[in-house]
Amino acid sequence: MNEDVLIAIAVALIAVATLALATALGAPLVSWLLRRIEPAAATPGLLRGGMWVGVLERVMVTGGILIGMPEVVAVVIAIKGLGRYPELRDTAADVRSEAAERFIIGTLASLIWAGALGVLGRWAILALL
Repeated sequence: MNEDVLIAIAVALIAVATLALATALGAPLVSWLLRRIEPAAATPGLLRGGMWVGVLERVMVTGGILIGMPEVVAVVIAIKGLGRYPELRDTAADVRSEAAERFIIGTLASLIWAGALGVLGRWAILALL
């Protein structure tokens, strides 16, 4: 194998490993953080699908940074905010504050994790090239 092929394989492995770490470890990290902040259980049925949204969010943010398009972070934040706004707005006033706080903290923790891994992965890829 020539050197270019080996570099391409290494870049692909770094990208896949970075995306896997961002998605696989992101959910437990965010859950742990939310339990540390507010140990009580969240209101059932509120902000459904958060785990899946978080996985997709981390894949997009990490992938965007890996390919050198950090603008993807702004798109993810906009989509997530617009998508959750109606649900948060229509939530009963007594749980709205808690739900909004969990949404903000969870989103920021997820974005920081995905962004940090994306930067580390991009650094490793650029070091190879």
